[in-house]
Amino acid sequence: MTEEDVLSEFRASGALLEGHFKLSSGRHSAHYLQCARVLMNPERAGRLARAICANIPREIRAEIDTVVSPAMGGIIIGHEVGRCLEKDAMFLERPEGEFYFRRGFSLEPGAKVLMVEDVVTTGLSSREAIEAVAREGGEVVAECALVDRSAGEANLGVPFYPLIAINFPTYADDEVPAELAAIPVSKPGSRKE
Repeated sequence: MTEEDVLSEFRASGALLEGHFKLSSGRHSAHYLQCARVLMNPERAGRLARAICANIPREIRAEIDTVVSPAMGGIIIGHEVGRCLEKDAMFLERPEGEFYFRRGFSLEPGAKVLMVEDVVTTGLSSREAIEAVAREGGEVVAECALVDRSAGEANLGVPFYPLIAINFPTYADDEVPAELAAIPVSKPGSRKE
């Protein structure tokens, strides 16, 4: 899939939103990618997952024992990437602020893990999820995502393979331009702070 193909999938599903958004990273943006909408169609989610998998080098794909995603955003795409790679897919949750496995999920000691996210903005959630896998005895060998919004700045400590990079400007609370500040802010993500 080309970048335009991927963006077409977002547009066709109404997942590319415009307005004033507060991202889960705490930053503000005039654009929001609602990955849940782009992934709500199983055929589309499967196409995107196959494109993600094709983007991961063969030698890394050969190492992977299991796929792990942080809840909520990464669950669907993580499951579809697991299907594509023919690997089990689990997810981490953070009901009290720190990621950990629940629902009977666990890793074999030394398991090689592919971390799968929907969108990476600052990389903080990814790094926290990678640390959780290490606490559980696994090793994240790479991360992939539908979208890298970090402008190439996310340092995850592992190889990172986003399907596309979209560099919409983001702003700290004290940097929001007047024209954006004039629009009521919404927080469409799943994380409450």
